[in-house]
Amino acid sequence: MNILVIEDDKALSAHLTKSLEAAGHDVKTSGDGVQGLNLAKQNTFDALIVDRMIPGMEGLEVIRALRISGQTVPVIILSALGEVDDRVKGLRSGGDDYLVKPFAFDELLARLEILVRRSQQQTPIATTIMIGDMVIDILARKVSRSGKLIPLQAREFRLLEFLARNKGQMVTRAMLLEAVWDYHFDPQTNMIDVHISRLRGKIDKGFDKPLLKTVRGAGYMLDEF
Repeated sequence: MNILVIEDDKALSAHLTKSLEAAGHDVKTSGDGVQGLNLAKQNTFDALIVDRMIPGMEGLEVIRALRISGQTVPVIILSALGEVDDRVKGLRSGGDDYLVKPFAFDELLARLEILVRRSQQQTPIATTIMIGDMVIDILARKVSRSGKLIPLQAREFRLLEFLARNKGQMVTRAMLLEAVWDYHFDPQTNMIDVHISRLRGKIDKGFDKPLLKTVRGAGYMLDEF
């Protein structure tokens, strides 16, 4: 995980940084609310740890500003204020969890992992993919180019969907074998070449611009350019 810690207590900040890095995570720190807010807006983090009482801008104001800007990154609030009203105020300000000082690092880490996992599970998966004049409706299992419906077999659709979800990126034979055929080994056949050829014939033949490209000696790519 990539984590931002906004905490003005230098000893605590150093302890959190050392412990999180030892657990395999990347950490950035700030001891000031304004600076921390700018870091959060200018970078992509998996989670934030924010102290309530920090200079520059109070922690809850930092969180409110993030939420107003549209950021949904999970935030754990740290505070010595542990009354019910304090916790409620923190959560209503946009915090996802509230941990009262002093706390056990293992509990903080567990809460972080749960929040990030929940956030990733809630990330919407695209159900319609557009590449140039081609529209792929994942739910309806339909493909069209320039409004013309293109019938595909089940395996061809799975192959196209995987290429489309990796639009503009080269995918290797090994990646296709695992994702489309669930093979974790190369059967040393021309199976992929045959299916790619059939798919190309259906989605590119008769259209001005080819979308399915072969990266010689490496793999395949689906792109409008």
